[in-house]
Amino acid sequence: MHWQVQDAKKRFSELVRATKTEGAQFITRHGHEEAVILSMEDYRRLAGAPSFKTLLREPPYIDGFPDTSDLRREMPRERDLGFDL
Repeated sequence: MHWQVQDAKKRFSELVRATKTEGAQFITRHGHEEAVILSMEDYRRLAGAPSFKTLLREPPYIDGFPDTSDLRREMPRERDLGFDL
């Protein structure tokens, strides 16, 4: 649906609800399309952003992070500090 700017301002809540039921909403000024309002679901799909659920299941890999799987924690060595206790 196309909305004139002044109508979009007056009926903003209705405009936002329409994105979920009707899809993208176009904002016009002087008869020319100026902007598009999308539902968050449509935006994420188009932007390629993973869902929160996907992020939890598949954490991102960090390129260039050194592999530390073969490192072992060493115990500190005893040192003689010269104190007689």
